[in-house]
Amino acid sequence: MSAVPPRVERRTRANGIELAWDSFGDPAGSPLLLVMGLGAQMVAWDDAFCARLAEAGGHRVIRFDNRDIGHSTHLTLLGVPDIQALMAQAMAGLPLRTPYDLRDMAADCVGLLDALGIERAHVVGASMGGAIGQEMCIHHARRMLSFTSIMSSTGAPGLPPPTPEAMAVLFSPAPTTFAAYQAHHAKVWRVLRGPGSFPLDEARDAEKAQLVFLRGLNPAGVARQLAAILASGNRKPALREVRVPTLVIHGDDDPLVPVACGVDVTDAITGSQLLRIPGMGHALPIPMWPQIVEAIAAHTARHAGT
Repeated sequence: MSAVPPRVERRTRANGIELAWDSFGDPAGSPLLLVMGLGAQMVAWDDAFCARLAEAGGHRVIRFDNRDIGHSTHLTLLGVPDIQALMAQAMAGLPLRTPYDLRDMAADCVGLLDALGIERAHVVGASMGGAIGQEMCIHHARRMLSFTSIMSSTGAPGLPPPTPEAMAVLFSPAPTTFAAYQAHHAKVWRVLRGPGSFPLDEARDAEKAQLVFLRGLNPAGVARQLAAILASGNRKPALREVRVPTLVIHGDDDPLVPVACGVDVTDAITGSQLLRIPGMGHALPIPMWPQIVEAIAAHTARHAGT
């Protein structure tokens, strides 16, 4: 992979908090906002992936740290939710009280667009980021040119659960020393990438772990984000009214959010298109970048002025 110039990270006030962000490509290009998943910093959108996406679509690609992660505001004063209790309440059909929900995180995205002077953008969300994008489609559709949902779910009841291995790594606490975190990071991604072999990605795991660790971990923030997912419930009825042009990308080997969840997103949003990628798990593996980037670029090109 060719080298990507170093990024200039910025912090911008948005929706009452500060969000850390950076960008790739022509500042005058069509804006494309990347929204990452649970506990994942913006650097989970690999520099080289972002550069390819900017070049392929002529985009100004913007990535950012969600609230409570990385260099964005950590909402420490909101406390640490009891995830087990919230899960029990959710299973019983009871209303949940949480520090915030995914609609609040969607408002963060809109606040960032406001702060950057962007009226409308293409939005690409991965995992929880896809659910945040769905909330944008429901509540802020006029701000979106198109939407791409990657390895996400509607939150509808009855969908297949994660594998036991994926559930275990999702709830495993992150170690506090770098050596232990490095081993933890490698284990997590061995599981989430699925059963295939991804030597190019595995060779970079140590570098990725160091980058994330040095930017800072926030386990309490991850718990608050997970609580937000639980509190947001079933979006499928509201998604049936969405008319934002939507592309759904999902791997057939996803152990955390099974492919049936991506099929369900496609069923929920009128006119959406599904790209199923054989051998892809709950990750964006390097060998699959060309297919993913090409699909997103084609989708945004079709809806450049809608």
